[in-house]
Amino acid sequence: MEGYLVLEDGTSFSGELDGREGCTGEVVFFTGMTGYQEVLTDPSYKGQIIVFTYPLIGNYGINASDFESRKPQVRGVVVYEACGHFSHHQATKSLRDYLKNWNVPLLSHVDTRAVVKHIRAKGTLNAVLTVQKDSLPASRSRENVAAQAAGQSGTGTFGDGPTHIALIDFGYKKSIASSLAERGCKVTVVRYQEMDSVLKLNPDGVVLSNGPGDPKAIMPYMDTLRNIIASYPTLGICLGHQLIALAFGSDTYKLPFGHRGANHPVMDRETGRVFMTSQNHSYVVDEATINRKECSVRFHHVNDGSVEGLVHNTLPVMSVQFHPEAHPGPAESEWIFNEYMQKLNEARREIAHA
Repeated sequence: MEGYLVLEDGTSFSGELDGREGCTGEVVFFTGMTGYQEVLTDPSYKGQIIVFTYPLIGNYGINASDFESRKPQVRGVVVYEACGHFSHHQATKSLRDYLKNWNVPLLSHVDTRAVVKHIRAKGTLNAVLTVQKDSLPASRSRENVAAQAAGQSGTGTFGDGPTHIALIDFGYKKSIASSLAERGCKVTVVRYQEMDSVLKLNPDGVVLSNGPGDPKAIMPYMDTLRNIIASYPTLGICLGHQLIALAFGSDTYKLPFGHRGANHPVMDRETGRVFMTSQNHSYVVDEATINRKECSVRFHHVNDGSVEGLVHNTLPVMSVQFHPEAHPGPAESEWIFNEYMQKLNEARREIAHA
């Protein structure tokens, strides 16, 4: 049926709506050419309407192995064209059928270029997928979406290696746990609401996962988080990076339209090297508020200069705003896991010799 994406400022974009109408959420855009299956199931997109900028989405279908969580996390999907005849030897169903199975509305044949230009000019807006052109979305909710996202990728233990990692779950991606398991780790997933149990687990290291929403929604747990970070070698990814910054006294703020794509250039200030990264976030660390006695900025975004990663000056703690697990790609930043494992092993040797 004919449908519309209507933004909170009254601007509407027409298309063909497949699925339920009346779905509301923050509308954001993803610039990658591939990786739509990982994007749809990434808990960091919890509650958002995602606009894919590449004009043809769904051409390689949906397979059984590229999910980042057990179901789609997005509230709605907007594309220029949804490919109905997929072609890939691993594919089991089409994009349209997958979304229909989970009751996620799809608006196709939309001028996505116009949508993105509007968001870039006005900033991220709330929106509704509807059959009524004059409808307006409900006012923005202040709900803690991380609380809804935690646990979406499953709990329990992954891998059986000799190094025990506690992965604190704020809405983690499956590929983070897989990347650690591939490096000889036993990974125990702990929902952030239960993070005090990490001290009882006494792992070799801790990873703070990605997740959706405002990092300040996690502030009620900050005392426990500071204790954990101070006690174990820690790596923070995306939301986890922002939480490490908050734990050491920095502030965060929301970007006008965020970073979402697989081609974001990041510079390593330690080596001068620039590499491409996969990103998905709205909030960043305010560099002016960083306590330089505690932390140093290691990575910067080449395009806008925003902070992309920190290292603690004395503790074995590091953080990255981008996604080193690289699902969707590129895989140029996977070495972050290796560097973290090196820091962890050095810390273990220091304890052994103490």
